[in-house]
Amino acid sequence: MSRQQVRLWAPDAERVELVLGADGAAREPMVASADGAGWWSVAADVAAHEGRYAFSVDGGDPVPDPRSRHQPDGVHAASALVDTGAFPWTDEGWAGVPMERAAVYELHVGTFTEEGTFDAAAERLGHLVELGVSVVELMPVAAFPGRHGWGYDGVALYAVHDPYGGPQGLARFVDAAHAAGLAVWLDVVYNHLGPSGNYLRQAGPYFTDRHHTPWGEAVNLDGPGSDEVRAYLLDNTRMWLEDYHLDGLRLDAVHALHDERAVHLLEDLAALADEVTERTGVPRTLVAESDRNDPATVSRRGPGGAGGLGLHGQWADDVHHALHVLLSGEAQGYYADFADEAAVPKVLGTTPFFHDGTLSTFRGRVHGRPVDLDVTEPWRYVASLQTHDQVGNRAVGDRLHHGIPAGRHAIGAALLLTAPWTPMLFMGEEWGASTPWQYFTDHEEEWLAQSIREGRRAEFAEHGWAGEVPDPQDPGTVAASTLRWVEVNEAGHAEMLAFYRSLLHWRRDTPPEVRGTVGDVVREPDGTGGEVITVVRPGVALVARLGGEGEVVVPVPTADGGEQPVGVDLVAAFPGSVADGAPELRLGPDSVVVVRR
Repeated sequence: MSRQQVRLWAPDAERVELVLGADGAAREPMVASADGAGWWSVAADVAAHEGRYAFSVDGGDPVPDPRSRHQPDGVHAASALVDTGAFPWTDEGWAGVPMERAAVYELHVGTFTEEGTFDAAAERLGHLVELGVSVVELMPVAAFPGRHGWGYDGVALYAVHDPYGGPQGLARFVDAAHAAGLAVWLDVVYNHLGPSGNYLRQAGPYFTDRHHTPWGEAVNLDGPGSDEVRAYLLDNTRMWLEDYHLDGLRLDAVHALHDERAVHLLEDLAALADEVTERTGVPRTLVAESDRNDPATVSRRGPGGAGGLGLHGQWADDVHHALHVLLSGEAQGYYADFADEAAVPKVLGTTPFFHDGTLSTFRGRVHGRPVDLDVTEPWRYVASLQTHDQVGNRAVGDRLHHGIPAGRHAIGAALLLTAPWTPMLFMGEEWGASTPWQYFTDHEEEWLAQSIREGRRAEFAEHGWAGEVPDPQDPGTVAASTLRWVEVNEAGHAEMLAFYRSLLHWRRDTPPEVRGTVGDVVREPDGTGGEVITVVRPGVALVARLGGEGEVVVPVPTADGGEQPVGVDLVAAFPGSVADGAPELRLGPDSVVVVRR
């Protein structure tokens, strides 16, 4: 008989039992630690019960292990033992991808392929290598209710979602990505848990009434018992980085991590990642999604608490917002401020934050803090043209390129990929995928499913949406959101894919110091009702034309009135071209040309 030590933190419990087997047929009493720290333990032969176990606290129904590595029967069932040390890794020579060389591709495992698994996603890694990205960012894979979902309602933070392939599937995917030369980041949610299958509150004070988030109870980071709660999150981060060899984490909505301690949880997480990097020699990257527009998020930590939080990167949504308004003309809600003529020149020319101490009319207050790019490197800011949030949180999940001409889509790609910020693509963007990406769930509780349906309908009705909102619980919503890979070689899609490849290969092969940081960005009318945007950086120049009529011919732009080049070194064009025998560019309506300088 092989007995294994099993532990549970339940500081307020008077009695805890280990429940063995998927059917819970056997029970063994657990013993409280003598130091009063709230840990209960017992040595048991879990393997004899097919590796399944759960806990009963004070005679309550069995609940999964808060640190369960696998929930093969769903988040409401017994946990399963997993030996992550037994994964057959082959990436011993993997050196990693430092963030300054990152070009990120965000994907959702369940809709990236028809099969919706890690193994099926791994079969498409060659496409990403050829595309020219260097990092794959997986949307959350921590176990969540049902089969289908975005993953932001996860409730078993240590378990890998079984329908995707479970722990072994994730390990195989990361191993295959490293073999292909791609780093893997994972999106994790530490600010709240989903409403269905959340059993943590039965074990201990994981949540607090002192703070709230828009999505549920706030995690207890600074109240009584919070030392163990923080350890729970720090150990989770270490598990992803070490046991699964992940290269980084994207931390969801860190502005909702309410922590009043002198040392914020984010600072502890950054220190942990840096320690793993130093010990292994493989870069480990933490990127925050933050609504604060505060460069202190990625400013370096200093002695005695000086400096910032020390994270390695953060999303810069203002770049997305400015590009979205420029290309689509939509200017409602939080987009309103970005209709300012100065928005695009600012976020492409000098700073990733349009709101850097300026009035945000949507918030009704001043927002943000200035960025000093001599202190904080531009590649620490992750910018995008489309993300899962900005697409999936629209009423019907329509992508940006569904409502604009293909040439305008190409303009957005060129403006993003020639900027100094770290670019992030959303799956399918690179070929102008026809599929939407909609909000979907798979809750078994009808009251919860109906609440979500009604909530989304009401939300979009408030914003003037009069059409139907897809039912998140309908399997057809998932099917509609699944990429159609046959499109890759079809007319229209293939040309966009080639354009993206050209820009990403140029970016990959051109060091940041050659590409340049700040740029001269000029917007001016083209004389036919359209607009010409010119961007000049030390190593690259871009000319884009939005709208207009007929063809215009413009000289290759130079900085500070410099001399015209003798020839033109083309990076990419869609569908503009270089005039034969002259340093001039020909642009029709909605076209763009990118040249080396």
